Amino acid sequence: MKFVYFIPYFIPAAIIIITIEVIMSVRHDKHLYEWKDSAASAGVGIGAVLMQILTKAGTLAVFTGVFELFEPVREALNYTATFGQNWLGAAWWVWVLAIIGDDFNFYWHHRFAHTIRILWAAHIPHHSSEYFNFGTSFRNSWTIFFIKPVYWLWMPALGFHPVMVLMAMSINSLYQFTLHSLSVPHLGWFEKIFNTPQLHQIHHSKNFSYMDKNFGGILIIWDKLFGTFHNGRDGQQRHFGVTKPPGSYNPVKIITHEFENIWQDVRSAKSLKDKLNYIFGAPGWSPDKSSLTVSEMNKMIRKGKLTPEEIKAFSASESEPALEKEEA
Repeated sequence: MKFVYFIPYFIPAAIIIITIEVIMSVRHDKHLYEWKDSAASAGVGIGAVLMQILTKAGTLAVFTGVFELFEPVREALNYTATFGQNWLGAAWWVWVLAIIGDDFNFYWHHRFAHTIRILWAAHIPHHSSEYFNFGTSFRNSWTIFFIKPVYWLWMPALGFHPVMVLMAMSINSLYQFTLHSLSVPHLGWFEKIFNTPQLHQIHHSKNFSYMDKNFGGILIIWDKLFGTFHNGRDGQQRHFGVTKPPGSYNPVKIITHEFENIWQDVRSAKSLKDKLNYIFGAPGWSPDKSSLTVSEMNKMIRKGKLTPEEIKAFSASESEPALEKEEA
């Protein structure tokens, strides 16, 4: 069983695309790139590609083990031949199902990476740039690859060939590269089904009303089904980045800064419950409500304890909004 991890072979094409975008940015004075930020993205991206190469064989081995473990079950149900051992010769509709299944997995992997702090610590490098360009797409985690395959285990168990699953994951990654652009307008009917650059801009924005929105990879239908869709047609100026940035262009700092924050919070926590909440709770959780999660802020808005002005200020800054005191 041979699998060629083709993402690294795409890098020369990506460099050409980024170069064209840089030239167009300079020519039209759009300021899409800043050299220190771009160098940081490149450093993070190189590390991410190396980690993917190093972990891909392990992922394939795990998928293969699951595929073989459940083979007797599939044989008993008499549908092994449908997916088949020859992944390259599989029917077109099997490939379509594999890509849809992969994108469903990505949605939940991505959503949990925003709502569970330890996973957010792994994912936050991708959101750490205040610029939105093709180069930003390379700011990927060095650690998420150790947990990400868990979401995909059901596919080889069900009978999708391990190589097919990895190919579907790679196709999803390539599609998502194209989403990191400010130059593409709304695409009408297309974005009723598929994710687009305009919709992905919403996901990368730190505007409060855009937080935890548009998690889909190729398809946007998951967000519509599970209540996380935002069409971005509300006229807001989009502020990219995170509310608590790493404060450094050092790739190692960008990768590790939220893990460091978690460690500091865990050390200062007074109970085991608080320690666990700092690790597995939503980003922003605190026992004394000195900082809030997105869900908690939404509740305070509904109760009238946070104003739109305070939320707007929070979205464009690095500080928490001023909170009204609870009545005794």
